[in-house]
Amino acid sequence: MSAAPPVQPVSSTRAPGLRAGRAALAVSFLLQGTVFALLVTCIPEIQHRYGLSDALLPAFLAAVPVLAGVGSILSEQLVKRTGARAVLRVVQPAVCLSLAGAGLGDTLWQLALALGAFGLLVGALDASMNMLGVGLQHRYGRSIMIGFHAAFSLGGILGAAVAGLGSHYDLGLPVLFGTAAAVVAPLAVLTGTRFAGPAELGDAVREAAEAAARSIPWRPLLPLCLAMAFAYIADASVSNYSVKYLTDGLGSPEDLAKLSYLGYMVAMLLGRILGDRAVQRFGAVAVVRTGAALAALGFGLAAVAPAAWAGIAGFTVLGFGICAIIPQVFAAGGRLFPGESDAAVARLNLFNYVGFLIGSPLVGAIADASSYRWALLAPMLLVLAVLPLAERFAPAPVQGLAPAA
Repeated sequence: MSAAPPVQPVSSTRAPGLRAGRAALAVSFLLQGTVFALLVTCIPEIQHRYGLSDALLPAFLAAVPVLAGVGSILSEQLVKRTGARAVLRVVQPAVCLSLAGAGLGDTLWQLALALGAFGLLVGALDASMNMLGVGLQHRYGRSIMIGFHAAFSLGGILGAAVAGLGSHYDLGLPVLFGTAAAVVAPLAVLTGTRFAGPAELGDAVREAAEAAARSIPWRPLLPLCLAMAFAYIADASVSNYSVKYLTDGLGSPEDLAKLSYLGYMVAMLLGRILGDRAVQRFGAVAVVRTGAALAALGFGLAAVAPAAWAGIAGFTVLGFGICAIIPQVFAAGGRLFPGESDAAVARLNLFNYVGFLIGSPLVGAIADASSYRWALLAPMLLVLAVLPLAERFAPAPVQGLAPAA
């Protein structure tokens, strides 16, 4: 199997444009984190506004990652024709408009239309952002992707905080989502004017896409795929149900309940800032094992929480655990196939959607049959299953694959 194309170093003539493109893409990740957090932390308000039953809620939530997967696949064809920058410039403002639509309707068909559009657009947004990020990373010749995902976490903190203020002052979804869209959409348009293009990236995006298209065996990746799915099942459980658990299960006011997701995202951000140092000092295997144990502990603390603040603390602990697992899955895939790391990362990323697709219906169905306390135990057990997989996070390179130049 052939080696990956050599990474082209950043030249002095293109460095300023690349730096501006990198900063713009980080802002794009931040804006997306803000919009996503606004939507998921307002699930109780959405359910109340549209009269959505607890039995029907999981179906609506599960439709979003399904359509996101469709949007991601469709965006690949669009990127081939127009480029990742062009797709991202269009879909990010459109995501903001779909958020506004979710807050302005009052019937179930309007909610289905808004969430359907949100899912399709988010899939295209996720794919094009990461394609552009991979292209930038190729041109830089070093890892910069974790920084983009840290920006997403920072946006999640901002979005959860804004949602909490909206609940505290009883703004209502039309005002909250409409105002957010009116602010974020123009920022997205402005940010899009600074994205890196062919002049800065050269053939980096094409080279990354060609690397991702190469055939690599699935079998060595399967343990990492499972770890990714389990981690995103846990993440989906927090995103979709942490606020609802606090309001319905622990009797928390809605503004206080928003702090469950806020604490989770703060812990994710801090973990991503400190995670590389922990891996360098203790090794990836130890960090993943500790992360899985912390995540399970967080679910357990949340499940037995006697009051809202204890639940918030549990979800915060959970964030510290999950943040260590997800980046290390990608890193382990790169080490497993050093000459085909982009292809490995592309396959592993599919299990992001698998985790979200399973996590929301799983927790929702158990909660509907019993309670949210029991429902939180399901993702707790699944994240514990990462422990025996931890050894796969420090694999020897597969024989016969040439390392990248």
